[in-house]
Amino acid sequence: MARIAGVELPRNKRMEIALTYIYGIGRTSALKILKEANVDPATKTDDLSAEDQVRIRNIIDQNYKVEGDLRREVQQNIKRLMDLGCYRGLRHRRGLPVRGQRTHTNARTRKGPRKTVMGKKAPPPKG
Repeated sequence: MARIAGVELPRNKRMEIALTYIYGIGRTSALKILKEANVDPATKTDDLSAEDQVRIRNIIDQNYKVEGDLRREVQQNIKRLMDLGCYRGLRHRRGLPVRGQRTHTNARTRKGPRKTVMGKKAPPPKG
């Protein structure tokens, strides 16, 4: 089993698919990496030679920000927006949609489950 960028790639998948298991690498990036490393995208992960693995690993290390580094950068960008106090930062802080979507009826994913508000009970009848 190939281990690239700290991720165990699945054994029986084609390399173009297996590389997408790495956070930060999609189909297009995977195909570019394989082309640069002169590896056939249809090659199964098990059939990959050790030198192919080294070439792919080097290309990813040199040219791509993946896994923990990428996650950290995204979190820092969001934190920077929140610290600035800009509109996008406020939306992140309040847990609301950031990119202009409506919130009157939708946005349940971002807002979480509904919080019901108790209505005022009518007083019991006298007598």
